[in-house]
Amino acid sequence: MTTPAQTTPMALHDAARTYGSAPALADGSVRLDWNQLLAAVQEVACALIARGLQPGDRVAMWAPNTYHWVVAALGAHYAGAALVPLNTRYVAEEAADVLTRVHAKALFIAGPFLGRDRLAELRAATPALDIETIVVIPVEPGTAVESDARVLDWSALTSIATLVSVADAQKRAEAVAPDDLSDILFTSGTTGRSKGTLVAHRQALSVVRGWAECTTLTTDDRYLVVSPFFHNFGYKAGILSCLVTGATIVPQATFDVPQTMRLVSEEKITVLPGPPTIYQTILDFPDRADFDLSSLRVAVTGAAAVPVVLVERMRSELRFGVVITGYGLSEAAGFGTMCRVDDDAETIATTCGRPIADFELKLSDAGEVLLRGPNVMLGYLDDPEATAATIDAEGWLHTGDVGTLDERGYLKITDRLKDMYISGGFNVYPAEIEQALSRLDGVAESAVVGVPDERMGEVGKAFVVRKPGAALTADDVRAHATTVLANFKVPRFVEFRDELPYNASGKVLKRQLRGESSAPGGGSAA
Repeated sequence: MTTPAQTTPMALHDAARTYGSAPALADGSVRLDWNQLLAAVQEVACALIARGLQPGDRVAMWAPNTYHWVVAALGAHYAGAALVPLNTRYVAEEAADVLTRVHAKALFIAGPFLGRDRLAELRAATPALDIETIVVIPVEPGTAVESDARVLDWSALTSIATLVSVADAQKRAEAVAPDDLSDILFTSGTTGRSKGTLVAHRQALSVVRGWAECTTLTTDDRYLVVSPFFHNFGYKAGILSCLVTGATIVPQATFDVPQTMRLVSEEKITVLPGPPTIYQTILDFPDRADFDLSSLRVAVTGAAAVPVVLVERMRSELRFGVVITGYGLSEAAGFGTMCRVDDDAETIATTCGRPIADFELKLSDAGEVLLRGPNVMLGYLDDPEATAATIDAEGWLHTGDVGTLDERGYLKITDRLKDMYISGGFNVYPAEIEQALSRLDGVAESAVVGVPDERMGEVGKAFVVRKPGAALTADDVRAHATTVLANFKVPRFVEFRDELPYNASGKVLKRQLRGESSAPGGGSAA
């Protein structure tokens, strides 16, 4: 049996040989088959090499889901670089922090889009930021780019690429090793500062092959990627799973219910993964019957509580033949456990399935979920102490989640050792928000917890103690948070208290605060 490709550049070559003229990427008027996608990726790689990119350098992506993201990401890998996806909801300060810490040599950034000019924001926030090559992606057609020695329009890559031969780029691609760094995805830590998870090429491809096997993905599938590419769900379970199966990538830049259903109808979409809120929103859409959704075949969800009735409605009303849930985290290359195709609705809704991709799973004496295997991250970026605290001497990854295992080995998450909550599919770490609020004049202390929300799963609620004499309002707190945090991290509710509850060791009793916030009363909603 032939060993499958262990690097994304070689996986792309395999895809071009195997699938050839089959559709690879469909984004509006842009239609690429697998041979054409390889050629486009090689062009970006040639341009990056011409601009001085070296093997092992880091290339960042700060843009929504478009065909450019796919081509640029695979182009960066082809040139031997590691990929650093940036959350599109980041404010400039958050993006600049990541760019500085990874020493990014190149950045692909969205041009003006939905009222934001990220490049202008970045320049204003960090005038001294030193990135050798910045490529502006024209998400909204017709926007002009003020080019200089460092800033290029996407269209300029074609001429720059002629300075390097495809043969030389292919040599660079062939030199990428399975243990070379594939990507650095950032996930905030309980200390309040984000951590970069280091994942190798062999790991990224191994986990997506396990994912694709569970979801029954094939070359005949057409995959609408609504989950953002900066997230493991969009990048690995999306782009890379299509790469190894030959399924067609159909990116959607922003989630909009009518547009999603229109794309399903027009593109004959068969695969539509996403957080539960996506399916609930589609099911509740009043004009759903106006769209032909009959092509839908596979749904994969998770990242929030999944009601049994939602799984049943996805099967009966949306006619999904495959509905699967799973559990994963960036420290495990984005994956961990998954349900299986033949599991019943109760199992799919109430468990996270059993391990995939050679993961071992067990619970500690305290009930913490532990994972071990070849696809546990290489470590945290420049943080050996945090790495050692997360991966023990026997190789077990301590997830910070508490769970139970049934007689089949299926995992159910019951609690979190960490304070993290999940809002709209995104992990939110209260310590990061609390650190941001501490910089607001008038805040003596704060504690942030996740509270239930019908649409988002959970949203943030901040308990704030004012400094003596301060006249802060809830609007003041949220306005400050909006300037320094991505919008999904901004607390929806703010409640002022004279003091916070503490235990004997001086830690805030967040479990108590969560218990008092089963309904977000007492706060002020945005």
